[in-house]
Amino acid sequence: MVKGILIINIGVFIIVNIFSYALAFLSLFPFKSDLFKPFQLFTYMFTHQSFGHIFFNMIGLVVFGSFLEQYWGQNRFLTFYLVTGIGAAVFFGGINYFELFGPVYLNVPMIGASGAVYGLLMGCAMLFPNTQVYLLFPPIPIKLKWLALVLGGISIFSTINNDPSDNVAHLAHLGGMVFAFIMIKIWQRQDHRY
Repeated sequence: MVKGILIINIGVFIIVNIFSYALAFLSLFPFKSDLFKPFQLFTYMFTHQSFGHIFFNMIGLVVFGSFLEQYWGQNRFLTFYLVTGIGAAVFFGGINYFELFGPVYLNVPMIGASGAVYGLLMGCAMLFPNTQVYLLFPPIPIKLKWLALVLGGISIFSTINNDPSDNVAHLAHLGGMVFAFIMIKIWQRQDHRY
């Protein structure tokens, strides 16, 4: 399943960079925008425009997604990935709808798998908290629980700071983590019934 999601992302990346109009069609626009369409809650998470954006998201998908797919199997992993990705979009769009962290720019879309990838990170941190991974920059080992805490903290700080020039949907990162936490707690409760 990780391999399939990776291939879809690369395919969409190629399409978007050949046919520029595809970017606006697949991106997630704010809920108040006339350009918003419900299917964008799904398509945005497979859409990337720059090489750096897709590169780092796909590394996260492969590293964290592989842990979870091996642990859960394909079906539960895919469900988790889609719920955290769509959940990230709903979280981002819902909070921006009420403009809680400043004005929302109606024609500025959101793209990328980051919300789902942060969800995968949160899932790994909850299930394998003391497992160490190596960062790319700097190349040091860190336990998954600390990595999730640091990146989640950065997202919270950046959301509160609300610097629109950084061009990052920090709320979507938080949304992916929140939905991941909820999904795992629900599944843990269900699994203990048997």
